[in-house]
Amino acid sequence: MDAQELRELTAICGIDCFNCEFFHTNVDDFFAKMPAERKAAFEARGMTIDKVRCQGCRKTGCTAIDGKCETLACASERKVEFCYGCSDFPCSRLQPLVQGAERVPHNLKVYNLSAIKNRGIEAWAAEAKEIRQRYFRGTFKIGAGPQLAGGK
Repeated sequence: MDAQELRELTAICGIDCFNCEFFHTNVDDFFAKMPAERKAAFEARGMTIDKVRCQGCRKTGCTAIDGKCETLACASERKVEFCYGCSDFPCSRLQPLVQGAERVPHNLKVYNLSAIKNRGIEAWAAEAKEIRQRYFRGTFKIGAGPQLAGGK
């Protein structure tokens, strides 16, 4: 993907839509590997595969949330491409939260935005999948950040 496509497939808040389980190229595999019990819970909440299939929040809005995204609305109103371009960055919309952290990468927003700003979107995107792996599968080591097996 080129830089422009990466911008379109990265949320204003720094979430890498292209690696999201609901992204249109990932959702079929995600649902196919999902245990039946979890799939039933998804469907009971109206989250069918067709309902959550996403093209990226900048294009279709985030299908993982009900209603509009307040962060996207704020960034649009302030005319910034990413939240890091706002004079109020980081704001409370990006504050980390324990709730849901084991399932969704919402706590990566400020890290991702800082990486995009400092290294560029292409360099960040090249490591975005590993960033998610360290977040979800890494072990905590004070002063070193999340560690994957092998010390990465």
